[in-house]
Amino acid sequence: MKMKSGNNFQTIIYEKKDGIGYITLNRPQVLNVYNLQMRDELYQALSALKDDSEVRVAIFKGAGERAFCAGADLSEFLTAPSPVIARQVRWERDLWGLFLSLPQPLIAALHGYVLGSGIEIALCCDIRIASDDVRFGLPEVSLGLIPAAGATQTLPRTIGRAKSLEALLAGRWFDAEEAYHIGLVNRLVPRKELLSTAEAIARRIISHPPQAVRYAKEAVKRGLDMTLEEGLELERQLATSLLSTEGALERLRDSSRTMRPPSE
Repeated sequence: MKMKSGNNFQTIIYEKKDGIGYITLNRPQVLNVYNLQMRDELYQALSALKDDSEVRVAIFKGAGERAFCAGADLSEFLTAPSPVIARQVRWERDLWGLFLSLPQPLIAALHGYVLGSGIEIALCCDIRIASDDVRFGLPEVSLGLIPAAGATQTLPRTIGRAKSLEALLAGRWFDAEEAYHIGLVNRLVPRKELLSTAEAIARRIISHPPQAVRYAKEAVKRGLDMTLEEGLELERQLATSLLSTEGALERLRDSSRTMRPPSE
C-alpha cells in the first residue's frame, strides 16, 4: 500500500518528496505530546511507508519551535480501558515493533524537548541529528511508572547501562552537548540547519544502491542480538545474497572506478 502526501491526519503530517518520507509530529500547541490518536496515525503511516518502494529514507521531525515530542499524554493513557483490553490493543497495534521492523533508514531531526515517548521514537531511528537547544529526559519513574515503549532496552544499547540508569532512576536530563558526547545523537547543528542537515544525510543514503543500504541496516540491527560468530555469519549470508543479485558485479566495478571520499 502506498500513501500519498497530504493525508487527512490530525496529529501527524506525512509527505513524500524525491525518495524521502517526512513524518512530522503535529501537535505543537501541546509540545507534540504523543496520544492515542497519534499512535494510531503513526501506525497507519508507518505501515504504508514500510511497503512503499518509492520511499528510500524517512525523516521524523516535530512541528513548532519548542519540542520534538514532550512525552505521552498521560491523561489519555492512564484512563485507557482495562489492562486486559489495553494489552490486547498493544499487541494488535504494536507501533514500536513496527518502527523497529522498517527496512528503510530512519533519521530523527530533534529539537527542543525530547522527553519520554519522544526519546523512544528517536531511539527507534537509526541516525539522530539534534539542534543545539535540545533537551532529553525520561520522567516516567518520577511519576510512578516505567517507560513502556522500549527505552529501558534501547537507551542502554545506545549510551550504556550507567548513563541510562542515571536518566531512568535519578531523572537526569541531558542537554545537547552531553547528548552528543555520550552518543545519544550523531550530530549537533544550529536550529536553522537541522532539517537541511537531515536531508543532506538522507540524500547521501539515497545515492547508494537501495538493497545494499537495507542489508547493511539489517546486518547491524539483527547482529546486535547475536554472538560475534552469529553476526559474522549473518553478514556473510547477506553479502553473498547481495552479490548474487543481477548486475551486482557490474555496479561494483563501476563504483570502484568512480569512488571518491564523501564531502561533508
